[in-house]
Amino acid sequence: MNFGKVVMQEKNLKNCFFNLSRQLVLPFTYHPRFISKDFINAKSNLAARTWLGIYQSPYKKPDWPDKRLFIWGDAGTGKTHLLQIWAEKEDALYIPASVLRQTSSLYWIETFQNQKVKAIVIDDADLVTNYLTLFHLLNITKEQMILTVLSGRSPPTRWELNLPDLSSRLRSITAIKIQQPEEELLKILFLRLLADRQLIIPTFIIDLVLMKIPRTAFAVRQIVECLDKITLVEKGNITKNLIMKILDEVF
Repeated sequence: MNFGKVVMQEKNLKNCFFNLSRQLVLPFTYHPRFISKDFINAKSNLAARTWLGIYQSPYKKPDWPDKRLFIWGDAGTGKTHLLQIWAEKEDALYIPASVLRQTSSLYWIETFQNQKVKAIVIDDADLVTNYLTLFHLLNITKEQMILTVLSGRSPPTRWELNLPDLSSRLRSITAIKIQQPEEELLKILFLRLLADRQLIIPTFIIDLVLMKIPRTAFAVRQIVECLDKITLVEKGNITKNLIMKILDEVF
């Protein structure tokens, strides 16, 4: 059972160099698809997939220390997508950081009393600011032996928390990293994001972009978002010089 609508986390992207005032760009919001068949299995996410066990046949309930697991990795590496797949298999209560920031400990105590919760996901746990609520939520799940998966851009051992008890609990959780995508996965991700936005880009532009951008999943998402805006402004007339200027400015 999902808690709230999952949307892509906002990023502080640098502005593309072109002047958007030349043409009105309609604010069509892009929402990524977090379904199992769209997840790309690769060596970079093998450890996380193995620990979550979602592609095992037959599927088995995870057996983690204290029934807890922490999945971490840089922005855009597929943490949310993978956790959405796991949450569906486990019928888990999915809690984005944005929801946890707006709720109290009492709210979660009542939620767990009124619902039969067997598993939960706390996505972007490193963005949670009300540490006391997170602390109480972890206590509840431990008392009730509830499977708990958290995610973040860095492992809890690197966090600076002003609540020692919470820090201790988080640091004791097994933390598994999703690596940056390998070259083949980087290309597949780029092509899939273009297809998701229905962007038709010349092959030579695709090759040029893949050659020039940083080798990270976030960079791929960043340039695709920029290309989406450019195609609206330029009406599909994307040249090599235009792309080079964008690449220089964005990266």
